[in-house]
Amino acid sequence: MRPPSPSLPLLPAATEGRVWVALSGGCDSTVLLHRLAQDPDLQRRGLGAVHVHHGLQPEADAWVAHCAAACAALDVPLQVRHVRVDATRGEGPEAAARHARREAFAAVMAPGDILATAHHLEDQAETFLLRALRASGPDGLAGMRPWRRFGPGWQWRPLLRTPRDALQAYALAHGLRWIEDPSNARTDADRNFLRHDILPRLRLRWPQADAAFARSATLSAEAADLLARQDDRLLAEAATADPAALAIAPLREVARAQRARVLRRWIERLSLPPLPAEGVARIEAHLLDARADAQAEFVWQGAVVRRWRGLLHAERMRGVLPADWHADWDGTVPLALPEGGSLSLEGGDHRFDTPLRVGARRGGERIALPGRSHHHALKDVLQALGIPPWERRQLPLLWRGDMLWAAGDLVLSADADTWLRTHGARLVWQRG
Repeated sequence: MRPPSPSLPLLPAATEGRVWVALSGGCDSTVLLHRLAQDPDLQRRGLGAVHVHHGLQPEADAWVAHCAAACAALDVPLQVRHVRVDATRGEGPEAAARHARREAFAAVMAPGDILATAHHLEDQAETFLLRALRASGPDGLAGMRPWRRFGPGWQWRPLLRTPRDALQAYALAHGLRWIEDPSNARTDADRNFLRHDILPRLRLRWPQADAAFARSATLSAEAADLLARQDDRLLAEAATADPAALAIAPLREVARAQRARVLRRWIERLSLPPLPAEGVARIEAHLLDARADAQAEFVWQGAVVRRWRGLLHAERMRGVLPADWHADWDGTVPLALPEGGSLSLEGGDHRFDTPLRVGARRGGERIALPGRSHHHALKDVLQALGIPPWERRQLPLLWRGDMLWAAGDLVLSADADTWLRTHGARLVWQRG
């Protein structure tokens, strides 16, 4: 008598994309492929498999042949992606291989497609323990979610509640063949150490250890989701018209731990690198509690959070124009700036009567504004417009002879305003 097939949660009704099985050729992914291939609805929507060839094992080519045969027997198309594991990324070999796999999987997916992976109950237990040993909070202890955004579509883990022995029983009952990756037996990797040395000892004393850890992950996920809803509410209260700026006053009204979560969620929404614990502490000490007129900042992994005029501003670090840089520009083609930005003249086929000289601020500049009878200090004009200090340092100045013609596209002289209006043109400064 065959064991029952693993029960699978239904795909969310809103999903319509093709389903791709991440197929290593091991027992778990082989069972998942076989099980999904029995579903006529999935066959109609489109079912495929992806195998990643790392080239890390001598048997890698044989594994490709094995996966091709398994897919052919089920009439499931297979894509094989060859990757190079980059050991220079500053990650361990395990993390580097995982990163390469994710990129390969995402590359085959169209928008809305679903990547099905064969993570099971014991995998979830291992993940929970690894996160606990890293002192993770509720978000980390939630472990692997059954459903999440991935690449241009989604990742689906339908076997998270299924124990490994049930998958092996299914494979044996259906006469499935699978491969064994010898690297899975090495205990120098943290996950393998838990799998082979620690969890077996725990099961001797607590037979339900895996289920208990997985249940704790589920409870942590529920708690994390509740906290996330609170975070979103608090984030909305501190939001401004600029998504990259938060009002400080509302943040001060909440508990420190909750404030840390809100800050991290804000940074995540801006697609900036995760804010480290040091960053939260620095923001607390030097930005939130700074004097109202202070300019403080925290820099990490190419990103920065700054305080200015009662707001926190976050963005990727941008270069500053070199003080000694200058160039002549006639407006016919965009002018590339050294820090990565550009100047362009839009709105028709125009060029300046004589080339303008473009350079960095040096201090002390004055400009004749439209409708004004005298010159104004550029510094005062920028302050009155509320231009942050860091943006002023990036600002390219355009000169016509000794006359300041424009400061980026933020401040136009009377002469620039008249010329642009007459020619139906627009000056555009693209930040780096």
